[in-house]
Amino acid sequence: MMANTSQEQALRVAADWWVRLRDPAATERTTEQWLAWTDEDAGHLVAFERVTELASRLQLLGEVSRERLLAEFAPVTPAPRRWWVSAAAAAALLLAVGGYVGWYAMQGAASSQTYASAVAAQRSISLEDGTRVTLGGATQLSTRFSHGRRLVELTEGEAYFEVVHDAGRPFEVRAGDVTIEDIGTAFNVRRTGKYVTVAMAEGRVRVADASGGAHNSVEAVAGQSVVYDPARAAMNLISSDPASAAAWRQARLEFDNEPLSVVVANINRYRAQPLQIADTDLKALTFTGTVKTDAIDDWLHALPQVLPLQVNDSGGQTVLSDARRKPVQH
Repeated sequence: MMANTSQEQALRVAADWWVRLRDPAATERTTEQWLAWTDEDAGHLVAFERVTELASRLQLLGEVSRERLLAEFAPVTPAPRRWWVSAAAAAALLLAVGGYVGWYAMQGAASSQTYASAVAAQRSISLEDGTRVTLGGATQLSTRFSHGRRLVELTEGEAYFEVVHDAGRPFEVRAGDVTIEDIGTAFNVRRTGKYVTVAMAEGRVRVADASGGAHNSVEAVAGQSVVYDPARAAMNLISSDPASAAAWRQARLEFDNEPLSVVVANINRYRAQPLQIADTDLKALTFTGTVKTDAIDDWLHALPQVLPLQVNDSGGQTVLSDARRKPVQH
């Protein structure tokens, strides 16, 4: 009975988080707190996904049998005298989620969901329109779908999209100052702060910055990538291998003349012990090459042969320092 009570409590809390994350007043702090809650117990994320599934059904099906929902999400326990505990929990869940979804639909607003992956993990999801998304390590995104629009916000990390084309519902991905509009395609988006890379595998997309000006908007097709560097505030269209658009799915991180700060930030999404850059001068150094996520330490060992830096482990941290810097004389 204790396990049932624990599950019911998790579902109640998950329903509360579901509502809070969709509140227009929600902030990044809200998301951080939600992630901390999911990290506390593997069952928390399971409960949240059950609530999300229930909410999706309520919104998509409209009139749903209350008895069927109770039977699926809160089956009667073997002890007859205690059946009402699960039913009450499910009823509260229906009230919290179903009531909110119903109100949201009456307002003509979009449905929203949030997804996240852990460090060094991948996660595959299917959106309500059939679009398939694969999340790289330590990635977070949210979706907001309405009758006339499909919007995805990539908060951090990297994701590969296989979009189901719908001319009546444009599909957009926002990553910092960059907006990617799908024109029927498969593509990868990597966000490192405001530094964004879009790599094409199939089809065509239109990429624009926050200003929306035609002078800073490009179209990319398979075999091309778009790099947005906030330091230059411009789109850079380069050639790329379509087969490597999402090489990270095969445990390979590909970098093409990218700042070391960007390289390190992305490697940290696959390393339990994050790398630290001690000297600011190193951040602007560029790196081109492949880093295998299951052999990051091997890459670190060889890095001083490529760039003028030192790699040191100190106090549980791996630190990259400038090898050109003279030691302080005492």
